[in-house]
Amino acid sequence: MEANFELDPIEYGRLLSKVESLEKKVGDMEADIKELLALAHQGKGGIWAGIYIASALSGLLSFVTAWWIKK
Repeated sequence: MEANFELDPIEYGRLLSKVESLEKKVGDMEADIKELLALAHQGKGGIWAGIYIASALSGLLSFVTAWWIKK
């Protein structure tokens, strides 16, 4: 079983160009995904900071309310 085929240099050049183009697109997509992950991690930190601040304010409000009612 011998494979007999001719390699067309023009078609090979087109395919090579498409592969290079796709490799560049994939590289750009990887960079975009990394940027999105970094933004997601920043957002997660912001959520935790917001929860901490809300908890602190709630505790302070509870303390002041309890102190006010005892008076």
